[in-house]
Amino acid sequence: MTAAVFTHRRAGDTHAAVDLLLEIARRRRVTLRLTHDEAAKHGIELAPFVEIVDDPGDDIDLCIVLGGDGTILTALRRYAGTGVPVFAVNYGEVGFLATIDPDGLAEDFERAFSGEYDTIELPTISVGRPDGTWSALNDISVHRKAGLRVADLAYALAGEEIGRVRCDGLVVATPQGSTGYNLANGGPVLAWGVEGFVVSFIAPHSLTARALVVAPGDELTINNASREEPVEVHVDGRPTLELQPGEDIHVAFGLMHGTLAQLPGASFYHRLRERFGRLAR
Repeated sequence: MTAAVFTHRRAGDTHAAVDLLLEIARRRRVTLRLTHDEAAKHGIELAPFVEIVDDPGDDIDLCIVLGGDGTILTALRRYAGTGVPVFAVNYGEVGFLATIDPDGLAEDFERAFSGEYDTIELPTISVGRPDGTWSALNDISVHRKAGLRVADLAYALAGEEIGRVRCDGLVVATPQGSTGYNLANGGPVLAWGVEGFVVSFIAPHSLTARALVVAPGDELTINNASREEPVEVHVDGRPTLELQPGEDIHVAFGLMHGTLAQLPGASFYHRLRERFGRLAR
């Protein structure tokens, strides 16, 4: 089998785990495929069962991630729509998307290479306009630009205008993304497996702006109703495009799915308790 490897930007945190992964892969005759940047980060050179490439490609059996939710999201976006499972070890702060924590890694890597895991399909949300389409696993958010006036955003669903809100921005989140920025806005948590997405507002200047759970087939249109001020659109937390005054973007649910590996018997509710309950103690 062949497995791609993605690691945390803080290379020192994962050096020992990468060395162990290389050792087990050689013994199991599993080829690890790394980008040039990943290989340089860990001082890895071309060798039997190690390939160093510009891009890992889609012709792999597994993607192993050693990192936090940001690194895991990068891998999930890269392999969305391919069916390649992402097996993630948590080296971040929360690691809500992680499959395992970095304890007992030898046994866990063996299980990964043996296929001893379940998979769950995580839907994307896609934002489109005439010059392109971008997809997020967690959320797409619209923000007023630093130093400019409050945003003025109108939004419509399935062709029906729902409202217009002066606010610092809004967040459109998938079920797996609902525990991130949306949760911080006071939006509802959607369990994994729910078909649909949630729209919540960032610091709305209104008593009536409330989060809304949207049916999966209903397209969301967001209009920058300001006469002068552009706003920024972020995809999974990364600034991606600007929305000029009067411009629209269209958001659709579930056009592609990422495949996340998880331990047999794992559940969303167990993950919710362990990740967020632990932080509260």
